[in-house]
Amino acid sequence: MLKLENVSKFYYNKGIIASGFTKVNLELKIGEFVAITGSSGSGKSTLLNVISGLDSYEEGEMFINGKETSHFTKKEFEDYRRKYIANIFQSFNLINSYTVYQNVELVMLLNGYKKHQVKKKVLKIIDQVGLTKFRNTKVSKLSGGQKQRVAIARAIVKETPIIVADEPTGNLDSKSANEVIEILKNVAKDKLVIIVTHNIEQVEQYCTRIIKMNDGKIIENTVKKEITEEIKPKESKYTNLSFFNKYRLGIRNTFNIFAKFCLLFAVFLFMGASILAEYAGFQVAEEETQKDGYSSIFNDLSENRLLIHKKDKTYFTNEDYAKIKSLDNIDYLVEDDIFLESNVDLINVKSARTDTFGDMVSLEGMSFNGNMLDIANFKGTLDAGRMPENENEMILCITDTDASEYFKQFENEILNQTYSTWGQEGGYAEEETVNIGGTTKINLKIVGIQYTKEKNNFSQKFYVYHSVLEKLRKDMNARFSTMQILINDKYEQYTVRTSKNVERGKAIIDDDLKYSFKDEKAIGKKIRINVSNIYYEETLNLEISNTYSKSNFKTLNSEGKYDDYRYSIFINPEDLDVLFNKPSYQSSIFVKDAKQIENTILDLENIGITSKKVTDFKVQEGEIYKRVIKIIKVIITTILIFALFFISYLIIKIILKSRNIYYTTLRMLGATYKNIKRILDIELFTNSTLSYLILILFIYANKLNFINIGGIAKLSNFLHLKEYVITYIIIIVISRLISERFSRQIFKDTAISTYNEEY
Repeated sequence: MLKLENVSKFYYNKGIIASGFTKVNLELKIGEFVAITGSSGSGKSTLLNVISGLDSYEEGEMFINGKETSHFTKKEFEDYRRKYIANIFQSFNLINSYTVYQNVELVMLLNGYKKHQVKKKVLKIIDQVGLTKFRNTKVSKLSGGQKQRVAIARAIVKETPIIVADEPTGNLDSKSANEVIEILKNVAKDKLVIIVTHNIEQVEQYCTRIIKMNDGKIIENTVKKEITEEIKPKESKYTNLSFFNKYRLGIRNTFNIFAKFCLLFAVFLFMGASILAEYAGFQVAEEETQKDGYSSIFNDLSENRLLIHKKDKTYFTNEDYAKIKSLDNIDYLVEDDIFLESNVDLINVKSARTDTFGDMVSLEGMSFNGNMLDIANFKGTLDAGRMPENENEMILCITDTDASEYFKQFENEILNQTYSTWGQEGGYAEEETVNIGGTTKINLKIVGIQYTKEKNNFSQKFYVYHSVLEKLRKDMNARFSTMQILINDKYEQYTVRTSKNVERGKAIIDDDLKYSFKDEKAIGKKIRINVSNIYYEETLNLEISNTYSKSNFKTLNSEGKYDDYRYSIFINPEDLDVLFNKPSYQSSIFVKDAKQIENTILDLENIGITSKKVTDFKVQEGEIYKRVIKIIKVIITTILIFALFFISYLIIKIILKSRNIYYTTLRMLGATYKNIKRILDIELFTNSTLSYLILILFIYANKLNFINIGGIAKLSNFLHLKEYVITYIIIIVISRLISERFSRQIFKDTAISTYNEEY
């Protein structure tokens, strides 16, 4: 059955060679009860470890069933132990956090038995060793004798032809020792039982053979009873550990030691929080750099703002606006968003004076400049005064902190004062653009004041009724339009002004302009005015009905001075409306949540609306700084992940130190590298997943304000599903790498060497 020919075992330590035993020759059969005795250091335990495949040998040959083992690989020795060897250890090597039943069951699970095949047999063996009433008791609560019985039950249930026991009675009282030896003697009828003992008197009456060793050599080999019957050994049957059983053991190990579970939980919680916090922190830094941009086109660069127009390039209708407002995530809509890019001057009527160009200016008292907005979009509360009740009333909003402190001194002078919009001049967009004189005068009374602090806005805002915006719309359209005047087939640059004294379809020009015509006769001739902007084009054909000079100028403008209006063309106000009093072709919407703005863009697309984020038109002043942040982000993220891996590995290795004996014991019981790695994978996966789920719930609770721990809710706004998934994948990968590294440590050397290191 088992034969050793000149087998020697040597140890190497710092260049020094020590002998475990030398030139051992031995042949043992099934049915023998063999006792190996000798003084400490004689080599008896080393010989037992070599026989059981827990340790290697350097010289000679060991045969099992006539098969040489000197060429065995680690895996082949694992198979050898699973087929032939059941160990009973001096220190028991039981899983203290397991019950008696679970300890005995463990061997059968490792040998590939299904759960339904295990129970009956395990209970029978437990009863055989007299521990039935303790089957559900944790091993840590048993006496030494009871623990040794569990170890024997675990060896018996494996059904191997060889049982090896290292000092099985060494830690027991005489009564318990006799009971253990009696059990082993009964088992030895159809097995080869080999025990190492220093107390030969205790086992002598049961032995068939006594081997005495000294200084690494067998000095006596006494056969007390000859085994004549040749019994063929039965190899233990085993299959690979099933996935279900791996899962059971992994889950069992996750929770069986609560302190270990809590420590691992804390490590994985820290790991997940560190990665998410690092990502969110860099997102905050990137966002801050993005806020530093500017645009030469748009004044309000809020990240919540979307510019919208219809795909068919037509103007918006009330029905269109109703559809847009019904969408999710819409906070409010600005129909005439041209007012967001245009400042309006409000001049105190009482202190107003007319300059040499006929424009109104404030020579004393207060004047304001800012955006004119729809009162329907007013938010917050008033700090002074009341809400407007009719069309000629408005709210003044001061959003700059320093300006607020200044204007608060003059609240009484500002409230209930009337201001005029008259005198809003158009600009010169191109060389051919013609100046459109301010034509709309609206008087507004300030009845309410609000002081606030908002981002990306001017220091003043004027909230008025929508009807006021409609009246001012043509002036705003004119401000952003290009006008071309065609006289006598030539484009001329003149100022267009309005007078109610001009008939519709007619025009009155300066008398000096008649020289633009060949015959110097202007009356009856045609003028064509073309207006274009990014939204629409319009043409107006007029007939010159008269000319004006200094003598008849008052009929067109009773307040102005002739010299200030030279080379102007006067038309009817309603004709000017044809050119500029148009509906809105572009509007803006402000979303509630900027993080969901992409979804809003898709919703708008589905109803025929094209949209663009206003931030896309922003020029980044800190573009280089932004790139540096991205580079730093990649570097720090990489360093963080590596640091987390090594720190986590060191901490988890310390935490799992108490589990090294467990996993080493699994190896000694026959578990393969893959078995141990998979069980540890499941244990770390379960713990890391639970900790990560708790972390996400904690973040979500902060986001919903169920709890409020400084800054977490704000940082969570920068985290989306992608970041959570990537972080989870990183944690799982790190846990798998830790599992692999830890498992390799368990298998880096022979089973007994690894086991001894842990002790």
